[in-house]
Amino acid sequence: MKTVFADAGYWIAILNPADNLRAKAVSLSNALEPFQIVTSEMIFTEVLNSFSRRESAFRQAAAQFVKRSFNNPRIEIVAQTSDLFHQSLNLYEQRADKDWSHTDCASFCIMQQKNILEALSHDRHFEQAGFVALLR
Repeated sequence: MKTVFADAGYWIAILNPADNLRAKAVSLSNALEPFQIVTSEMIFTEVLNSFSRRESAFRQAAAQFVKRSFNNPRIEIVAQTSDLFHQSLNLYEQRADKDWSHTDCASFCIMQQKNILEALSHDRHFEQAGFVALLR
């Protein structure tokens, strides 16, 4: 079974029917079946933050989705540990020439550790880091 990393933009597209990437995200998900997703608590923080200014129904749907994801056997959620924080902080510091966020750096560290090449992402930073952004 194929394993891919899921970035916040993918989850946001899946959860928001009005998102510009929704059709592409759904189509890609269907094309990849069956597949395993790796994501992180930091990614889910970004997802929840993106819905924080929306109406209550969106906030509740996002919160319930994240809660259910922890029990989904096809989604591995990497915890935000102190070790991961410092690894990604080191990468963030080393790549001052890039405008990668700390969350991006954590995602790249996770992908390297788990030998994942492809990301459900539209973010060009994944390509800059040597990965394949499947939503581009």
